[in-house]
Amino acid sequence: MRKFLMSSCLVVFLPVFLLTVPAVSVATAADEIVKIGLSYPETGPYAKQGLDQKRGAEIALEEINAAGGILGKKVQLVYRDTKSNPKIAKENAIELYDKEGVPMIFGGSASNVAIASGKVAKLKNKLFFGTLTYSTETTGEEANKNIFRECYDSYFAAKVLSDYMSKNLAGKKYMYITADYSWGWTTEEAFRKFTNTNDKNAHKGLLTKLGTDDFTKVLAVAKENHPEVLVLVLFGKDMEIAIKQAYELGLKKSMQIIVPNLTLDMAQGAGPEAMEGVIGAKPWIWNVPAKYNYPKGIAYVKKYEEKYKRYPTTSGASAYVILHEYKEAVERAKTFDTKAVIKALEGHKYVGLKDEQYWREFDHQSVQTVYAVKCKPAAEVKKDKYQQDYFEIINVMKGEDAAIGIKEWSEIRSKVGMPVALEGGE
Repeated sequence: MRKFLMSSCLVVFLPVFLLTVPAVSVATAADEIVKIGLSYPETGPYAKQGLDQKRGAEIALEEINAAGGILGKKVQLVYRDTKSNPKIAKENAIELYDKEGVPMIFGGSASNVAIASGKVAKLKNKLFFGTLTYSTETTGEEANKNIFRECYDSYFAAKVLSDYMSKNLAGKKYMYITADYSWGWTTEEAFRKFTNTNDKNAHKGLLTKLGTDDFTKVLAVAKENHPEVLVLVLFGKDMEIAIKQAYELGLKKSMQIIVPNLTLDMAQGAGPEAMEGVIGAKPWIWNVPAKYNYPKGIAYVKKYEEKYKRYPTTSGASAYVILHEYKEAVERAKTFDTKAVIKALEGHKYVGLKDEQYWREFDHQSVQTVYAVKCKPAAEVKKDKYQQDYFEIINVMKGEDAAIGIKEWSEIRSKVGMPVALEGGE
């Protein structure tokens, strides 16, 4: 009788045991993966910048997973298209944090998108890293503990450019054509401040809607106003269209054109003739690593070029660095816990694709060297194997000299009723 009962027990419990095996295997597989969100503009006026972010991120992903992942977990990127729309970016962030379970999102290409994503990160106690967000508000008025910015901001750009322009374009009459949103406003404000062109009666300005496909009317106003310096505070496809139309209207013959924040894909989209002689600023250029002998940057450019048969741009470089920086911060903290990772990042010095940078504790801005550039003659650009060698470096400024200081930052925060110590990250 006892033998029969024992055999009966085996019959009853064996199938239950067998059924539980696959569930254990699935759970184990899930535990071996960490999802990270890339919320970027796959479509819309900043789609080119978005594509380069994706490419840079995927190169970093391959390297990180080949080296064992993060804390032994393989990384899986989860993609969402922001369309450069802050409402969509907010929805993306909520879905990525809540449904996908990501501890970190990176991306951008519009500052209102980055700011919206950073607010969700604070609410959910997760992390957001801005790859391409140049408004001073991102780590200024809108800064919180849960958002970090790897790229420079418009304050850096205005400082490095104004240093050059004070020596070469002093006392000139300016005019501004500006994108009507956070990045545009703060970039124009910073540029006016450092070029002493705050008098808007003497140095006029016009606002344009993001996604404008015809700038001929505002450019005609500029032509009638006869400025000696025309500042196009435009980005992405908007800048490409405006600069081509300015060239076609002959504005470059009578005025120096400035594009405060330039990227390689924007220059290429506008073309070498339209871009010839245009002045702007950049946090990174594909030929900087070779020029100044930065080994990590040299290796990245080579890998990118072999993979995509072109040179990498600023936004992709930033995405690449962010993913590596996040991995290293998590591994210093020995956990994915948000508070611990923030602590591991704040004040940390690192070398990405150029010289040393660091995550500043009081505003989470990456302090870094910046470059003023002038676009090369069209004939010279066309000699390049990809016809992408656009930029000649005309000024270099160290990050400590280019970044906003804590006194001014605190005054701005107080003026808009924000605490001078970042909140969040609990």
